[in-house]
Amino acid sequence: MSYESNPILDKLPKHLKQFIKPQNYEEYTAIDQAVWRYVMRKNVDYLSKVAHKSYVDGLKKTGISIDHIPNMYGMNRILKEIGWAAVAVDGFIPPSAFMEFQAYNVLVIASDIRQLENIEYTPAPDIIHEGAGHAPIIANPEYAEYLRRFGEIGCKAISSAKDYELYNAVRHLSIIKEAHGTPESDIEEAEKRIEQLQENMGEPSEMALIRNLHWWTVEYGLIGTVDNPKIYGAGLLSSIGESTWCMTDKVKKIPYSIEAAHTEFDITKPQPQLFVTPDFAFLSQVLEDFANTMAVRTGGLSGIKKLIGSKALGTIELSTGLQISGEFSNVIENDGKPIYIQTKGGTALAYREKELVGHSTAHHADGFGSPIGKLKGINIAIENMGPRDLKAYKIYEGEQIALEFEGGIKVEGTIITGTRNLMGEIILITFENCTVTHGDTVLFQPEWGLYHMAVGQNIVSAYNGPADLNSFNLMSHQITESTIKSKKDEKRLELERFYEQIRHFREGKNTTVSRNKVFKALKNDHPKDWLLPVELYELAKQDNNQEFQQEILEHLENIKRDNPKVGHLIDDGLQLVDTSLVS
Repeated sequence: MSYESNPILDKLPKHLKQFIKPQNYEEYTAIDQAVWRYVMRKNVDYLSKVAHKSYVDGLKKTGISIDHIPNMYGMNRILKEIGWAAVAVDGFIPPSAFMEFQAYNVLVIASDIRQLENIEYTPAPDIIHEGAGHAPIIANPEYAEYLRRFGEIGCKAISSAKDYELYNAVRHLSIIKEAHGTPESDIEEAEKRIEQLQENMGEPSEMALIRNLHWWTVEYGLIGTVDNPKIYGAGLLSSIGESTWCMTDKVKKIPYSIEAAHTEFDITKPQPQLFVTPDFAFLSQVLEDFANTMAVRTGGLSGIKKLIGSKALGTIELSTGLQISGEFSNVIENDGKPIYIQTKGGTALAYREKELVGHSTAHHADGFGSPIGKLKGINIAIENMGPRDLKAYKIYEGEQIALEFEGGIKVEGTIITGTRNLMGEIILITFENCTVTHGDTVLFQPEWGLYHMAVGQNIVSAYNGPADLNSFNLMSHQITESTIKSKKDEKRLELERFYEQIRHFREGKNTTVSRNKVFKALKNDHPKDWLLPVELYELAKQDNNQEFQQEILEHLENIKRDNPKVGHLIDDGLQLVDTSLVS
């Protein structure tokens, strides 16, 4: 196993464990550690004033260090006290899997860390975003329950076939943007691809809508009042650029409501507006309001049509509790109601999330079809018939019968047996020598074998994924593209060694390092690097070495002149040093 488990992770189903990868802590370089330290020091300094109070408290509770990238094992030891765990993954994983992890109280952490060049913001998920953004806030019990419940509802949301295409395009962009030396033309092409997909998505799916809710709360949420909001969204907490930008008047603040589900976002740009929830409990209220619009709660014809459009594994539940899981391919409707449903390929039947014996994908390898609804001219539905009613209508073992449903589906054959649920209601009737027709269309014929007719007046629920996780082989995850680990030249390796020497000096591991020598080599061979000079300035300030401080400041001024984009980062770093030493 590539990770250290614990009681929470032990409960994860196999299909989620396939996404977990080892953190490989030793692969973090001293530059990575310096990036973490800079962002965390700046964040804690600034966010202690503008973030929800749970943030600073949560940093302590979840064991997130300011000076060191968190080790997943250490985080898990502390997170388990609040009933959560964390796992490492490779960048973006499919949204339904991400949300299902949340439903199990597991925080998904992309273990890579942004490059120094993208220190303010990265479109790729990274350990700063996940570890320093998400983890601290879940120490708040009300918010943690919102996150868990969001995962539970979100993983049932039905996607469209185009959603997965968009997911792959976004993942591709995030990977090449974080990869060192990607040509600008490649990035532009990837961004255009996302734009094209977004413009041609059609009617947004449930997954698209709930992803919007996730973005405007979990990632980019504000809390409090419109006039005096505080930050709690992980995207803002982990972005030193956006956490400042979002507090200005340039970003419109809107009271949070279900309308956020219909507000799209662009991960490549700062957000033009943000939503403000009055408190964490209100997030759960809006989530439940949204869930009431989802097929998991409404079922019906629209639910089955959503599943057909998804072209993916889904489940419908009938009013008897019978659950049919497979890829839905067709529905026959009459008067706005489904009267016959059809799957293609392996299909499984279940009751209360447990597969019915004899009704696995092996038994229904070529799909499953069944009428839905009431019999024509009979007021009582089959599911509501007691033993006497069933006998009176000849729905009985050994009887040759012709059943005609409202809407015109006909089932003709000899009844072999019936399957009942825990309430004693009949949920499945098995026929031999059976023919099923709708007008002139033959839906099932005797030579195909036994016919299993589902019993149910209505579709009460339709949702993504199988009823019984063990019914299908869900171990099909194949990452089409992994995070790119660029090859390092000798110059880069030398810079990493300099960072490591200064880190060891600061931590007392090697105090014989000549900081002046390192600084001279930096000036000559790495004149654009600004973060290590800031760290050297901090050490010079601690020693009260004014001559060395001045030398470093002059060098940093040259860097600012040659590269104005990093000017504010340098200024902020120097200010942090000055204020921390004063305090």
